[in-house]
Amino acid sequence: MHPLVDHDWADVARRAPDGLAVLDADGRWLRLNPAAEELCGVPAEHLVGSASPFRTTAGATGAQGLLDDDGAELVCTWSGGGPPALREFAYRTHLLDPATGEHVVSFRDCTSERHRRRRVAALARASARLAGQGSVAATLDALAREVLRADALAGVQILSMDENGSGLRIMGSAGFPRCDDFFDRLLACGQQGARLAIFEAFRRLEPVVIPDRWAMLRDDPTWAPLHAYLSHSDWSWFASVPLTIRGRPAGVLNAYLAPGQVVGNQTLEFLTAMAEQAAVALDHADLLQAERELARREERQRLARDLHDSIVQQAFSIGMQAKVLGVVASRGDVPTDRVRGIAHEIGVLSQTVLADLRAMVHELRPLSSTSLGLQEALRALAESTTNRTGMRVTLQVGAGVDGLDDEVSEDVYRIVAEALHNVVKHAEAGRVTVRLGVRGPSLAITVTDDGHGLPPQRPREGYGLTSMRERAEKWGGTLAVGPRARGTGTSVRAVVPLPAPHRAQGRTT
Repeated sequence: MHPLVDHDWADVARRAPDGLAVLDADGRWLRLNPAAEELCGVPAEHLVGSASPFRTTAGATGAQGLLDDDGAELVCTWSGGGPPALREFAYRTHLLDPATGEHVVSFRDCTSERHRRRRVAALARASARLAGQGSVAATLDALAREVLRADALAGVQILSMDENGSGLRIMGSAGFPRCDDFFDRLLACGQQGARLAIFEAFRRLEPVVIPDRWAMLRDDPTWAPLHAYLSHSDWSWFASVPLTIRGRPAGVLNAYLAPGQVVGNQTLEFLTAMAEQAAVALDHADLLQAERELARREERQRLARDLHDSIVQQAFSIGMQAKVLGVVASRGDVPTDRVRGIAHEIGVLSQTVLADLRAMVHELRPLSSTSLGLQEALRALAESTTNRTGMRVTLQVGAGVDGLDDEVSEDVYRIVAEALHNVVKHAEAGRVTVRLGVRGPSLAITVTDDGHGLPPQRPREGYGLTSMRERAEKWGGTLAVGPRARGTGTSVRAVVPLPAPHRAQGRTT
């Protein structure tokens, strides 16, 4: 006979490492083994007859287990015991007696496993948001929500500061209401003698953890300016983790833990990892702002060069012609043909100046993608170019172009505007065709003219062409300039990869 047959099966249940329980047809506790009592944190006599967290009905669904691919192991939450207040049980049920509907359930505590899984998922989602980053405020708000959900925290703040610890702003938050004057209120607390752990973490470049923080400051009069704000969520422990960018402090991530939660090594590692993600977002925003400032300076320099090269010189010519006219008039008998000729030259020069000024105003006018859309903005540009130059501009736009992000649309508009400006200035063309279309993962832009084409010995790349190339390369794209495939003229082609949501199959029409 097998040795196990001699064992007392009741003794086996008592010694089992996992929780074992018998439930009635309505899912109420009937019997529990010692492991089940320990997992629930409540004596068996207090549980018998009360509702269990397990679902025993046929076809019951729940969160998939961590160790099973087939979903046979379900997951539920349990809050009936003492701290920690909320636990997660992975469980399996089996019908014990069809006549009574009783079930036997085996279960184990999977809180830590599920916690780690949520943290990994939160980090992955945070990284994905940074890869396709929009506004830094929206990104950090979303990141704060990820931290809150992953650890079931009471509240999260992501704050930015300059290097001397001033200029603090809440850039992202979850669990607390919006508070535009948070920094002023915090400084008011500091002036009354409150300990400001945020600045400790910022200056020391290391996390600061304070157990039972809310119990300390709840009745502390020095924290009165922030009592209403901080009491919005039910929290206990507090942790402030610094955000660093290339070794310098840039802000902090504050975590407000729910009652029963503590800050252990794993929690601190997770908060530090998410603080690093937030620092990347802030760094990206700073670099983007610096890039925009550089672009504005370069735009002003280009405007100054264009004013000098065309309008200033033409205005100087008008002044010279006016002086000639004055000299001729001072000689008494003025030849009519001579005056008419000078007047005609002044008129031509003034019209040229007016046309150049209108062109500059049109190029500097910001693109309103939200009101007009890229297609209508380009149509207005084409009509304006035709009206002031007489050159025929044909616009052909494929499907999907108006669904682009505002920043992408702005750069596409500037590329086309610069290409048209170059045609007007250099090509002596009669016709220009502008084509845009989404093809697979990219937007293709071509501008072709029937002008005299590129010179045999091309000069070094000028500002306009450099600006077009940089705008395309900013999105991982390319720009190529060369002769037309057929006939005379020049072709400018830009290819701009699009973010995944904007990709579609389309052809230029």
